[in-house]
Amino acid sequence: MNMRLTSVALLLSSVFAASVYSTTTVASEPNAAELTAQVESKVIAWRRDLHQHPELSNREFRTSKVIEKHLKSLGLEVQTGIAHTGVVAILKGGKPGPLIGLRADMDALPVTEVVDLPFASKATDTYRNQTVGVMHACGHDTHVAMLMGVAENLVKVKDSLAGDVMFIFQPAEEGAQGGAELMLKQGLFAKRKPEQVFGMHVTSSMPTGMIGLRSGPAMASEDSFTIKVTGKQTHGSRPWSGVDPIVASAQIINSVQTIISRQVDITKAPAVVSFGAINGGIRSNIIPDEVELIGTIRTFDQDMRADIKVKLAEVAANAAKTVGATAVTVIQPGYPVTVNNPELVSKMRPVIASVVGDNMLIEPGLITGAEDFSYYALETPGMFFFLGVTPADQDINNVASNHSPAFYVDESALKVGVQTMTQIALTALSAAQ
Repeated sequence: MNMRLTSVALLLSSVFAASVYSTTTVASEPNAAELTAQVESKVIAWRRDLHQHPELSNREFRTSKVIEKHLKSLGLEVQTGIAHTGVVAILKGGKPGPLIGLRADMDALPVTEVVDLPFASKATDTYRNQTVGVMHACGHDTHVAMLMGVAENLVKVKDSLAGDVMFIFQPAEEGAQGGAELMLKQGLFAKRKPEQVFGMHVTSSMPTGMIGLRSGPAMASEDSFTIKVTGKQTHGSRPWSGVDPIVASAQIINSVQTIISRQVDITKAPAVVSFGAINGGIRSNIIPDEVELIGTIRTFDQDMRADIKVKLAEVAANAAKTVGATAVTVIQPGYPVTVNNPELVSKMRPVIASVVGDNMLIEPGLITGAEDFSYYALETPGMFFFLGVTPADQDINNVASNHSPAFYVDESALKVGVQTMTQIALTALSAAQ
């Protein structure tokens, strides 16, 4: 036989065999797009139900029941009552491998919805002793619905998973006591800590289906503060007879602005100190004894965060002293900086791009909002990304933001979120790795 023909024949035979093997392998692998197409209508229905029945932080009783029922129907091990209303389920894959965590937050906000939807919220509740409207104005209803869909997707292919999945449905993300920090304190990761944890958040600041992913610091830390300014009450017509805490408060507010503009190195990382409330006085002709100032600190660097807290107390005390008043500052520590693990981001960026396309995956700027997903990322490598939910025909610069009573979600984005998170989980638990 001609040696050249024999070589060609062997080559063709090898190519054919490789082709058959490759086709067989790909066909047997889970397909996130196909799985998501099967569950999309359910995800939308769950989202609408949850949107119509929102619940405030630590009061997500109905929501947790909806989640629990679905997870148990999938045959998962379910634990409830963590951090009051949290729900956790474990999916065991068919092959040995790591444990990964997927998280969704559940709580709504004290906001009265104005969006004209057939499933708009009409719910009310009591918040700070006032009757308020309740609305999923930050999209946590979509987070829950999407993770329920991801759970169903992964259960269908569990035999092919090389590892396990922890589904974390978390209460009280919206600045309330509890949430991620309390779940961890109550032993969420005590028995077995995930080797990686992933979270997702919808945003009106990006068009539908676009994903924003940033390596390293992504969202700010958040600390609240209260400054109690004490003077001496007197009649408004005789200010020299007392010590005016209102004037002292004005001095404090102006002086505190120099902390960011003159006293910290903002080339290292941005920072914000803002006042959100001033409480004091009851009449036009009475200078009060006390004024209370309330505000927030946002930073991206831990050393800078600690330094600003010290400077805030010093500046407030010194500014008050110039007019004879005193100022005592109390800091209420909040969420840490949300940091995306660089190696995890590098590994998952092409995975996300394979779902949405390179042109729909961006690296957003630093976000001065805060997220308690940060607590999980302090315990284990974490990755938190954003999903755009604003229709393409709307101006991103003019749409209602998250937390607005007019916040709107384009539901066609939900399949993108489900498919992306499903693909991330499949990649993380791939036996080929």
